[in-house]
Amino acid sequence: MLRGRDTDALRLVHGESDGLPGLIVDRYGEWIVVQFLTSGVEKWRSEILQSLVSLFKPRGIYERSDVDVRRLEGLEERVGLLWGEAPPDRVVISEQGTQFDVDLRRGQKTGFYLDQRRNRLKVKELAAGTEVLDCFCYSGGFSIAALQGGAMSVTGIDVSGAALAQARSNLRLNGFMEDKYAQIEGDVFRVLRQLRDRDRRFDLIVLDPPKFAPTTAQVERAVRGYKDINLLALKLLRSGGVLTTFSCSSGVGMDLFQKIVAGAALDAEAQVQLVEWLHQDVDHPVALNFPEGEYLSGLVLRKE
Repeated sequence: MLRGRDTDALRLVHGESDGLPGLIVDRYGEWIVVQFLTSGVEKWRSEILQSLVSLFKPRGIYERSDVDVRRLEGLEERVGLLWGEAPPDRVVISEQGTQFDVDLRRGQKTGFYLDQRRNRLKVKELAAGTEVLDCFCYSGGFSIAALQGGAMSVTGIDVSGAALAQARSNLRLNGFMEDKYAQIEGDVFRVLRQLRDRDRRFDLIVLDPPKFAPTTAQVERAVRGYKDINLLALKLLRSGGVLTTFSCSSGVGMDLFQKIVAGAALDAEAQVQLVEWLHQDVDHPVALNFPEGEYLSGLVLRKE
């Protein structure tokens, strides 16, 4: 459990920031999901596995080392059961009174965006009486938070039909009917342009895109992507509305991200106030000697 937060899903080891470079360990209820990202931790695979079994006594440990960074270390991607029972197709986790149906075998990252936990609470706080647009909605975390906060309606956009189906499942899991919830399957950039051309407007928009810059060599391209999508979102935002926007690219720090969004506001001819900075939750700590560990940058903006 995180102190003061009722959840059975959290990060146990956060790589460099926990003194174990290349190792990610996440707990989802009775199961643990691990990622071995470097050759260093790969050599200690057996010892790490034994320690996890001894310390946490899980029902099973599943590996999700299916990330590109392993290739830079000369390692092949690996996925599969390491110890105990394999997780079922869906594992239900609890987060601050909300239930989520998580796919540990095929879901994004290790199954769920644990790092956005406290930011989902922020969206819940902002949502009362609003029309919400949840972009890159994945399995519906922010959508459900908005509905719990009293949103009048929520529209989720994602390119993945499977993710949208999981979002609907999570909606039902938390007792919501689909009368206040709509979905659009498609490329978010294209859909936002279509909504702009139809003169649609929203009171609260969430932008939580995938990593646009996996490496520093791709930062320039990422800057263009972040600017375009924030410009489009600001065009769709009503006067007095709130944009909650994120970057999970470690090469795009908070200062640069704020400058990108400021440029988008200028091009959108929008007067925008910065209300709050958002970051990853406390189980994703940042070591002072490894500032790259602060990879999640978020802004809460109000359009005048």
